[in-house]
Formats: sequence, structure tokens, C-alpha cells
Amino acid sequence: MQKILVMIIDSEPFFRAGLRQALSQHEGLDILECDPEEEGKTAIAQITASSPDVALLDIGYPTLTGLDLGKKIVRNFPATKVVVLSSNPNDDDDELFEVIKSGAVAYLRSRDCTSVKLIETIKRASHGEYPINDSVSSRPKVAWRVLRQFQDIAAMGMTIEDITTPLTSKEVQILTHIAEGNTNKRIASLLGISEQTIKNHVSAILRKLNANDRAHAVFLALRNGWIAVEADNNGKSRAQGIPPGPHPDSSRSG
Repeated sequence: MQKILVMIIDSEPFFRAGLRQALSQHEGLDILECDPEEEGKTAIAQITASSPDVALLDIGYPTLTGLDLGKKIVRNFPATKVVVLSSNPNDDDDELFEVIKSGAVAYLRSRDCTSVKLIETIKRASHGEYPINDSVSSRPKVAWRVLRQFQDIAAMGMTIEDITTPLTSKEVQILTHIAEGNTNKRIASLLGISEQTIKNHVSAILRKLNANDRAHAVFLALRNGWIAVEADNNGKSRAQGIPPGPHPDSSRSG
């Protein structure tokens, strides 16, 4: 079995050594250490050279400076999944919100994270899952805040690349469930089909929309009017699928 290549990115050698020790309990991992240095240049160079499956990134609490590097990794190395680690001792919706916007696939606070949980998160991330959905599902206010921001961005009329391939009704349905913060496993249960089938549909959605990740796909769908989000009586976000049709901007030339 091919091992998962994990890069620990942190400026503190003691912190990196501690994480390496925790991860060494699992023989299915290969581990690299990296001091990001100024503006993350060393980290970018090492990721380019080694193409890790997962990057463990310190958020830099309380300044959140690590997220700038996280965004660069997500944007330039889509095959490397970013898992953000925080030393924040408290549940912090603002911090989680910023991590979600960075494109990270998982968010863990050190005080709540055992070595077993960390290894499980790394494995899930390397398999294309989004453990961060677990954090969002337990914090509905954060989910609603994220979706509202997508709507606000869309309302500003930002330029989005043209979408030439419409989604099928099933893909719209699945994307609607994603917008509500559901995991692939949960969506499979709701629709009565296999989790692998859901993964296949999600891959097709990302390919058709030319989206970087699930959050980007939701944003594009909101922007193009294929799903709509509103709050229910309890203030929780609810997404509604809109039957696919011609691209909203299909009347434009070029």
C-alpha cells in the first residue's frame, strides 16, 4: 500500500518534532518537516519538489498568519490537502470561518486533538474527504455565515468564468445537500445510494464547474442561480435546488 506523504509546516522545531512523534505511531505515513520561513517561500519550494498528499499547517493563533500560506497551497497545489491546526483554547466561530474561506479540508484544535484523531483526519483528507464539514455541521451559525457570504459575493456581480456544461438534476440535488453542509456519507444516506456514487457525482460537479473544491462549486451554483439558500425558522441554512437550464448568461456573445 502506498504511504501518505505528510508535510508538517511550522516555524517552531519543537512543534514539528512533537507532531512527527505523534504521527510516527502510524506506519502508513511518510513525514517531512518544513520551516515555512519568510512569506512561506521555503514551504512552497518544498511542496513543489515533493508533492505531499497532506500539509499540516499551523494557523498562527491568534494572528491567523498561517492562513495566507494555506490559501497559496490550496490555489497552486490542488493535490495537496491542507489540514489546519490551531492552539486556540476556545471554540471560535470567527476562526473556523476564516479557515473555511482559506480552502482547508480540515480544522483541528490541539487541545481537542489526539494522535488517533489527527491520523484519522489525515487519512480522510488524503482520500478526498472534507473533515471540516464535521466542524461546520456542529456549528450551524458558521454554515449560514459562509453561505450568506457566497450570496453577498454573487450579489456584487463578480466576474466568474463561463460555465458551458449544465448540471444534471441529480447533480443539482447533490450540490444542494453539499450547500447545507452534509458529508458524502450523509448525502448517500439521504438519497439511498452508495457513498462511492456520491463521490463520483461530486467529481463530475467539480469538473463541469471548473471548481477548485466543494465550497467553490457552491459559490458558482449560487452565482448562476442553480441553487438558492434561505434560513428556516430556527435560523439554519436551507438550500433549494433549481432545475437546470440554460446558463444565465448564455445570451451573451463570446
